[in-house]
Amino acid sequence: MDVLGSGHEQVVFCSDPGSGLRAVIAIHSTALGPALGGTRFYPYPSEDAAVADALALSRAMSYKNSLAGLDLGGGKAVVIGDPHTDKTEALLRAYGRFVESLGGRYLTACDVGTYNADLDVVARETRFAHGRSLAYGGCGDSSVLTAHGVFQGMRAAAQHRWGKPSLAGRTVGVAGVGKVGSWLVDRLVEDGADVVVTDVDAGAVERVLARHPAVDSVADTAALVRTPTDVYAPCALGGALDDETVAVLEAEIVCGGANNQLAHAGIADELLRRGVLYAPDYLVNAGGVIQVEDERHGFSFERAEARANGIFDVALRVFRAADEAGVSPAVAADRLAEERIASVGRLATIRLPS
Repeated sequence: MDVLGSGHEQVVFCSDPGSGLRAVIAIHSTALGPALGGTRFYPYPSEDAAVADALALSRAMSYKNSLAGLDLGGGKAVVIGDPHTDKTEALLRAYGRFVESLGGRYLTACDVGTYNADLDVVARETRFAHGRSLAYGGCGDSSVLTAHGVFQGMRAAAQHRWGKPSLAGRTVGVAGVGKVGSWLVDRLVEDGADVVVTDVDAGAVERVLARHPAVDSVADTAALVRTPTDVYAPCALGGALDDETVAVLEAEIVCGGANNQLAHAGIADELLRRGVLYAPDYLVNAGGVIQVEDERHGFSFERAEARANGIFDVALRVFRAADEAGVSPAVAADRLAEERIASVGRLATIRLPS
């Protein structure tokens, strides 16, 4: 793996034998500000797999933060291990010391396998841990506004495709009803959508069905993508949109909370060819990072929610730019994010003292 050729500013390998910590912190860009991105705790099959995920996720964070209009760069950390058995106070505190050693170039938060309570522990060793519990002055569960942002992106996609910013009467398939997916189901039901769900965790599905008896479920993702739906919402891990999935996908719109949904770059073009409107993942799932960023200013949920509402307008802008240029929304979103990074990067260079 060509780490030095990946375009990242810094990649840090973290090892603490005493606690068992094995982690990678990837800083993709600090052109817009310190690199903000969550900590993923996951049993990667190899170190190479962990590094590859950190590189991909941190790059996506640069684009996400840029498109969201935040003065933040992109970073990500991955901890190699099973969060159910390997996560300890000693490990989290050792990780916090590595974050602190970067002096604020990287700001960490929650991701898959980590929660507010974990960040409370990390914060005992570093000033640069965000997404903490409300009791400790943090922003609480960022999945709330992540789901809200996905819902706003979905409304924008509905407006662009069907001329009305509502999912009422539409069928939405949600793959993954964990932290983000379950909140998204709540919003969709409130809006009058018919919802079909699936998850590898049967308990997660049962909790959603208990809360919303009218919601349907199917056995697995393979069944869900073959189910006639208007919108498909991947809300689990990355790579959800591969060649096999896209070939059988029934939906007209894809809009979900998962990161790095496209298995490879050609998937975006294939969705365009098939007439499926793709809402870029890092655009619509930016509500969480908006919520976490607001913690830096003394958290106000109302202020963060108001900013997350702007995902609707940005998504419409991306869809229109894609149509005008004859490209996929994924390409249009990348271009808009890159333009802001390049513009602010040039300004920062000009402002440096001589």
